[in-house]
Amino acid sequence: MPLLLIFIAVPLIEIGLFIQVGGLIGLWPTLLIVLITAILGTSLVRTQGALAMSQLRGSFSELRDPSEPLAHGAMILFAGALLLTPGFFTDAFGFLLLFPPFRSAAFKYIRARVSVQSFEMGGQSGSFHTRSHPHAQASDDIIDGDYDDVSEPKKPTHQPPGVTKH
Repeated sequence: MPLLLIFIAVPLIEIGLFIQVGGLIGLWPTLLIVLITAILGTSLVRTQGALAMSQLRGSFSELRDPSEPLAHGAMILFAGALLLTPGFFTDAFGFLLLFPPFRSAAFKYIRARVSVQSFEMGGQSGSFHTRSHPHAQASDDIIDGDYDDVSEPKKPTHQPPGVTKH
C-alpha cells in the first residue's frame, strides 16, 4: 500500500511543482533547468559511481564486508534514474542520494533494520556474521592462517613467436 501511495503522490507533486515553477519563471527557463539537472546529474553519477566501484574493489581485495560499497552503488544507480526523470522533486531526492553523508546515513538506517540469517555459497550454507555489524558475534570456527604456494611452476605449452625447433 505505501508503494501505491508513492506512485500516486510523486507524479502529483511533480506536476504541481512544474506548474508553480513554470508560472513563476516561464516555460523555457523551467525546461532549461530540467535539462541542466539531467546533464549535471549524469556527470555526478559517473564520478560517484567510479568512486563506489573503487571502494567495492578495495573491499574485495582487502577481504572486507562489501555490503556498504554495494549499497552505495545501488543508491547511486537509483539517484541516476531519479535525475534522468524530469522533475524537481525527483531531482532533489536524486541529488541527496549523490551526497555521501546522506547515503551513509541511509545505509546505517537500513542496516539497523535488516538482519542476514544465512547465506549460501558454493552449495553449502552457513551463518553469516560480520564483525563490523553491531549485532555480530564471533564464531569459534574461524581459522586465521598463512600459506605458501609449494606447487611447481607450470611450464609453457607453446613456444614464443620467432623461436623455432631444430
